[in-house]
Amino acid sequence: MTPNRSRIFLLSPANASGIRANFLLREGANFDLARRLREHGLPLGEAFAFMSGLYFRGKLAYSQAFAAPPAGISGSFVITSGYGLVPPEAVVTIHQLQELAAIPVDPAERRYREPLECACRRLYAGAGPECDFVLLGSVATPKYLEPMGAIFGERLLFPAEFIGRGDMSRGSLMLRSASARSELAYAPAPLTPAVVRLGHGPLPD
Repeated sequence: MTPNRSRIFLLSPANASGIRANFLLREGANFDLARRLREHGLPLGEAFAFMSGLYFRGKLAYSQAFAAPPAGISGSFVITSGYGLVPPEAVVTIHQLQELAAIPVDPAERRYREPLECACRRLYAGAGPECDFVLLGSVATPKYLEPMGAIFGERLLFPAEFIGRGDMSRGSLMLRSASARSELAYAPAPLTPAVVRLGHGPLPD
């Protein structure tokens, strides 16, 4: 990445239909986070950090530490189903989280792809030509690269040290990097792969 360029992070989502998500969204859940969600809503980043655990907490900490966006634009956005790109601080309701859970993260799914492409086009236009976009998520699957790669092109990057690591390892890596204020090196995201091997086997989702 060229020095002095702006930088925005794109965070892959938590599994909104997984075990921890169901625990948060289930009727009658009475722990503090669930009560707050029902009464006032929650920041999307906080809700996804609960659903995903270490991996998403790492993404949040890392993006907060190293984002360098153009003036007036958020330094990070979460990729979502149905709502496109959403800042992690945006407050969401239980109904909105249930909607996210109902829409597959699949580039063949119009309800996922079209809002995401629309949001990416707006961000690309608003950020200007001196901004890079760093995907904190898997490049081993077309579910993020296919809708975003055609829009961001060679300005779509990812942390090279993600290669060969699982979710927990990547989460720990980002937390350590954020704590040490030591930014990772980035590589261009592959724009046409379904699986990236690079000598390490396929990356995990």
